[in-house]
Formats: sequence, C-alpha cells, structure tokens
Amino acid sequence: MKELAREFKLSPLITQLLIQRNITTPGSAERFLRPRIEHLHPPEKMLGMSQAVDRIERAITNKEKILIYGDYDVDGTIAIVLLKTCIDSFGGFCDFHVPHRIREGYGMKDEVIESAAADGVKLVISVDTGIRAFAAAETAARLNLDLIVTDHHLPETSEEPDTPTIPKALAVLNPNQKDCPYPCKDLCGAGVVFKLCSALLSRAGKERLLPSYLKMAAIATIADSVPLTGENRTIVSLGLAGLRTPLKGGLKSLFEVAQLTSPGHRLTSTDIAFRIAPRINAAGRMDVARDVVDLFLTQDADRHTELARKLDRLNSERQSEEQRVLRTLYQRLDDDEPLRNTYCLVLEGDDWHRGVIGICASRIVERTGRPTLVFSCDPATGEAHGSGRSIPGFHLLNALESAAVKPLFTRFGGHAAAVGGSLPTARIADLRTALDSYSRTTLTQDDLAPSLNIDAEIAIGDITHDLVAQLSQLEPFGMGNREPIFAARGITLTQPMRIMKEKHVKLRFTQSHQNGNSKPIDVLGWGWAERMKTLMPNVGDTFNTAFTIEENTNPDFGGLQLILKDLQR
Repeated sequence: MKELAREFKLSPLITQLLIQRNITTPGSAERFLRPRIEHLHPPEKMLGMSQAVDRIERAITNKEKILIYGDYDVDGTIAIVLLKTCIDSFGGFCDFHVPHRIREGYGMKDEVIESAAADGVKLVISVDTGIRAFAAAETAARLNLDLIVTDHHLPETSEEPDTPTIPKALAVLNPNQKDCPYPCKDLCGAGVVFKLCSALLSRAGKERLLPSYLKMAAIATIADSVPLTGENRTIVSLGLAGLRTPLKGGLKSLFEVAQLTSPGHRLTSTDIAFRIAPRINAAGRMDVARDVVDLFLTQDADRHTELARKLDRLNSERQSEEQRVLRTLYQRLDDDEPLRNTYCLVLEGDDWHRGVIGICASRIVERTGRPTLVFSCDPATGEAHGSGRSIPGFHLLNALESAAVKPLFTRFGGHAAAVGGSLPTARIADLRTALDSYSRTTLTQDDLAPSLNIDAEIAIGDITHDLVAQLSQLEPFGMGNREPIFAARGITLTQPMRIMKEKHVKLRFTQSHQNGNSKPIDVLGWGWAERMKTLMPNVGDTFNTAFTIEENTNPDFGGLQLILKDLQR
C-alpha cells in the first residue's frame, strides 16, 4: 500500500480504493491510472483475425462489393461506422444493412443475404451479430458468398461432440468462441470491430490513425455496459480523451443537442451513458437505425444538424413510451403479490413498443432487484418478442438455455446480463413457471435483497474540490469499476426538501463535528421523490446517508454536490 501511494503520489483514500479494486502492484496501477495505446492487446491474438484481414484486403484490391450486416443498437450501428470508415479509407467498395427492429428483428436474415448476392456482393461481414446465424451462414455458402462473422455474444453450447457451436464462415472473430486466446473476453461488438480495424491499419502501416477510431469505440463500449476493466478501460479512457477535444461532423452536432459542449464541462462516461447513448439508441428503438450511420458518415453539415435533432426528438418519444409501459408494469407488480415474489420476473403486454421493453426490463431490475424479462405480445400473430436484464450472480443466457426453458423459445441469444428472444404468446405462462423454478435453484433470498457496497466512510467537511480531483483518477466509471460510494453518519437537514420535476429531490445537509458544523452541501436524489414520502424529512432531522460525489460545473449554480444513494434515520 505504501509503495503504491509513494510511486503514484496517491492519498491514503485513493490508495485504499485502488486496493479494493484489486489494483495492488505498481504494474497494475500503471495500466489503471495511466492507460496508453500500447496497453491494447495485439489484434492478431484473436482467433480468425489473419484470415479475416487477408479476405478483406483481397476484396479491396479486387474492387469486390462488400456488405456490412449490423444491428440496430448503439453497439451495432457504431460497429458499422467503424468498419465502413476503415474499408472506405483503403478505397474499398462497401455498403451496409441495418435491420429494422419491428419488420426484421434481430439477427441475419436469408432474404438480405440473397438480395446481396443478386446485387453482386462477394463478401458479407457481420458486426455485433451472427454468432448464432447458422441458417444465414448456410445461405451465404449456397450463394458462394464469403462470410466473416464478428460478434461478442456467447456462442451456442452443445454437449454433442459433432454439433457445430459457431456458424460455418470464412472467419469468425469472437473472443468468446472456443480456443480463442484473445485475453479480453468482454469486448463489445464494436470493440471486436475496432480490433479488426486495428489489424487492417497495422497491416498497411497506418497505426497512427488508430486513435481516431477510439472515440466511437469508447461510446459503444460505454453504451453496451460491458465491464470497464482491462482493455475496455483503455479503450474508454483514450476515447474519452479524444471526445474532450473539439469535435466536428456528426459527433459535434450530437453533442450539441445533448448539451455537452458548454465551456468548462468535463466529459465523463456518465455523460455518454445517459446523454449520448440514449439518443443514438432512439433511432433503432423508435424509427430507423440507418440514420445513426448516416449521421456519422455524411459530410453534409446541414444533414448533421438535421439528423442530430431527429435523434433528440426520437429520444423524447422513447422516454414518453417508456414511462407509459412502466406505469402499467409498476401497477401490475403492486397488485399481484405472487408475481412480485417470483425469483425471475416475466412480464408481458399487448402491442408495447419493442424499442422500449429492454429499457423497461432494466428499470424493473433496478426497482425489484430481480432478473426480469419483458415481452411485447402481437395479438395478430400470437408471437411475443422480449428482452431481459439480469442481476450480478445470475447468468441470464444460461437460464434460457436450461432444459425446461430452451424449448419454449422460437429464438434467443445474448449473454450473462442481457438477452433477447421470441416465443408464442401462449407459452409465456410456462416460461414464467420454468424460469422461476430454475432461478430458485441458483438464487437465494440474500441474492435478491437490496444491498449497497460502501467504499469508505467520510466526513462532509472532508469533501473538497481536491478530493474530487483525486477521485477523477479512477475514471472512467461503469460496470466493473463503479463510482465510489461513501457514507456519512449524523448529517442534519438544514433546509426544507425541494421536489424537482415531480420525480427528483434536492436536500441540503450539514454535519456536526468538534469544531462546529461543516459547511452545508447540496444533495440530489434522482428519482427519490416517491421514496421520500415514506421518510418525510423535516428540517433538523438527522440521518445516515450513502452518496457519490460530483462537481457541478454550471457557472451560475455549480459547486460540490452529493448524489444520494441511500438515506436512513
């Protein structure tokens, strides 16, 4: 501990927080605190990379038509942008296809492959999809199309020795496939494509261009909620640094509508997660995801502004639809105790917008602490399309692949924390029973009980601008490297609570100590208005609290403030 503190000039608190994150040696601290592009793993370590680069180079040289087949979320659309930008820079002839969420759904479809072949395409490259596209791969082979699959979702599992677990393709790039030695297994789909671009640039002696790709890769990595550790941390750290410099094109327009260009604002992963990613996702959720690709690839400044404003409008529509569905879900959980007490929640409704059910599943997980699947049922077809989110310690994809659950689905895929799939609506009741039974074998009541991990106890008077600067060394925060949560005891409410936008609260606290009271500090409780109806805080009441610390850079009402995580009398 002393060695870390001395070598990196760290305070005891920051040293303690590093050790809690298993950063215990100077070498690991160097990579964590001072990430450099040299810390990225060589892309050639990924199984299939050499074959993929060889084939793409041949396609570029021979002026063959290439089709990039992507997905409609942030990860998929940014993966398309990265790969098309790279191939175009070498003079390749490249088009792309983004499926429509409602009309086509997730995954590669035979008719798109057939249309590509009829149009003279010779090479198809999937991004953020394809690892379970066995039928599409067979169609490509039948039509003499070469297929390169790039994906990060988990492959099929099979106990049969001769049963294929990955599609038949010229090359498959996925660090999670069997026998792949690539060290970072947690890359997002755009992260895998970033490694492919890195290999192409390296082969051509253009490594100097790689930093320009890190900005988009960082956005996708944050948005896809993969762990921000190891190589992902390096990608996001370096990418955020690039995003803090003056931007141009589609990025500049998008940051402007998200109000992230004010002087003095220091961009964080939280800004990307809550201000940028939702606007990009809104296109695929509410309209046409191709608009995202056009935003970042077009050179027309007026078109940049038009598309950025459209994404902003779609995001507002998404928020309204999300709240409508959530009101129904919350009411149902309040009214149905047996449903509320299942270990894995399965919730459904007719004609809910499929673009918001994944977000709604996340909100239910936050509210209940239970893994949740939400389905939108189509009465006309009898088919239900769903999206699920999980909790730590419960591998949701494994649950769907269990013996009693798997036969119920028409299709499904995903990973430990998130899944998507479809099944006949008539099977939802059976699914609810099967998942509850499975989850009771792997989860306990303790797993479902709400908990909050406190990193350290701190006095309100010790919260300073210098402390915020020290904490910034631990950024970027996200899954696998959450923002430190602190606790303070015996804090006193000094002003009446203020409700903001009917959902949030603003409080002001002070804390007594031997030299008097600490300077008052503002506390924001996002989404806390409902919970405060139970606590009913009055001026002079004393509490124990848990919080994160941030610095508001607004020139008119900025300053140090706390973000409320828990409040107890």
